[in-house]
Amino acid sequence: MIALATLILVLGIGSYIAYQHFLDEIKPVEGSAIVELTIPKGTSIMKTAAILHENGLIKNANYFIYYIKWKHSGIQFIAGDYRLQQGSTVDEILRSLSSGEVVRNTIRFTIPEGYTVEQTAAKLAAEGFVNEEKFLEAADALDYNYWFISEIPTDTPSKYNLEGFLFPETYEMVQGSTERQIIERMLSQFEKEFIQDWKTELQEKGISLYETMIMASIVEREAMVDKERAKIAGVFYNRLRTSPSWKLESCATVQYALGKQKARITFADLEIDSPFNTYKHEGLPPAPIASPGRASIRAAVLPEQHDYFFFVTKKDGSNEHHFSKTLSEHLKNDAQSRGSW
Repeated sequence: MIALATLILVLGIGSYIAYQHFLDEIKPVEGSAIVELTIPKGTSIMKTAAILHENGLIKNANYFIYYIKWKHSGIQFIAGDYRLQQGSTVDEILRSLSSGEVVRNTIRFTIPEGYTVEQTAAKLAAEGFVNEEKFLEAADALDYNYWFISEIPTDTPSKYNLEGFLFPETYEMVQGSTERQIIERMLSQFEKEFIQDWKTELQEKGISLYETMIMASIVEREAMVDKERAKIAGVFYNRLRTSPSWKLESCATVQYALGKQKARITFADLEIDSPFNTYKHEGLPPAPIASPGRASIRAAVLPEQHDYFFFVTKKDGSNEHHFSKTLSEHLKNDAQSRGSW
């Protein structure tokens, strides 16, 4: 009897020691490094355990398999690329592999505020993300399923129908995304940015979305500091409301007509024969001239109420403007800005 009791005690102690060893072997490995690895399609649990062990994510492949049979019998792993962290528990690793939290190779790009469709296409092509010609073709299509697409006229002289609606932002997308998918993402962002309150505001004022985006694009190209955008929008709206013959005279629209950005607009430039030349034609230009950002869209929807009709760059490095109510005040501000005051 004593011998049997001793044997039972020894076996019990042995089992306890084995169990403790098992628990120790399935504890997280030391470290916090991020490990990228691939689980090929059709990989067995045994081979998966070996891959995890080789990459320093588990201590013991055999005990890892025992643990699965004990706690997660029937679990299925999803093939793919994974990014796992050392120090993760076995359960955390199993959760990632069975839920398919795969790493998808992505591209990241930034479209600056005020870019035209052509500038956007050129930038993305230079970065190797699109075919420039295909992107421009997709930017002229109007078969996208967004509420605002129906607001875009089909008979404007705009080079590309989606001018003004490719929202400027930093994007991250799956590598290999097509030109159309990239444009879809940018249109989707525009839809998110144009909030319901702005729609209501425009409906109450009787102003169309397209007219608002034309104004927003002009504000984007004219203003350099956010705090002035609503004030500049107010200047242009004041001109439109006061008299249909009062031209906007925006240099930004002339630059669009010229097809290039110039540091200084000449008198000869102001004579260009284009519907986008607001020095020669009354009212808004027929289409947006760039992709405006949040601040400029907001300014076009909610312009500042004031009595200013003119503005001129201060030319002091601040990128701000002098605003004036009369032509005589404007001429004085212009002379002061040029240093001849």
